[in-house]
Amino acid sequence: MKTLVSHEIEAYAQAHSMPESEVARALREETQRTMDYAQMIVGPLEGAFLKMMAQLVGAKRVLEIGMFTGYSALCFAEALPDDGQVITCEIEAETAELGRKYFAQSPHGKKIEIRLGPALDTMRELTGPFNLIFIDADKINYLNYYRRALDLLSPQGVILIDNVLWDGNVLKQPPPDEKTAAIQELNRTVANDPRVTAVLVTIRDGVLVVRKKT
Repeated sequence: MKTLVSHEIEAYAQAHSMPESEVARALREETQRTMDYAQMIVGPLEGAFLKMMAQLVGAKRVLEIGMFTGYSALCFAEALPDDGQVITCEIEAETAELGRKYFAQSPHGKKIEIRLGPALDTMRELTGPFNLIFIDADKINYLNYYRRALDLLSPQGVILIDNVLWDGNVLKQPPPDEKTAAIQELNRTVANDPRVTAVLVTIRDGVLVVRKKT
């Protein structure tokens, strides 16, 4: 992943944001040591942003599309009340297993339920409402995830969609590949959807914050 913001600025922002928990730090460090594509982890700054968003909407139910090793799921769980729930979808059993190990070490791990399998299949089976839905999975299906997420979202909830700047490739015309084209289409669709209001935040690789109009 390219660095859209300098390392120095990101480090400064991280130092002046809520700190990650010890369990989250250990999970992040093992992911970075042992996993291919470790850059997929959201990291401390975006993790703090996700926790803050969950707190701001008073979330009790969170749906995550794309768990990887579970760092963001753990961040959400830490932000929820004792009776809160995070349902997280993951297709890779190996990465999910690493998450399970660290969830078991956290007092918040009991709030997390892992659903293995294609996320769209899981989403079809779920019933809402969810207060917050985080989309960070295969980019080709981003628009499909967004459409189903709107059905599952509570009236005052938010959808957060990660990687919507895609290393800056969203600026390229024509798009260089299918993933870029899918993200461009998602961004256009959300911007023109009369049912929602949205802001694209330039944190890390871009996070699209979407809320239903009231």
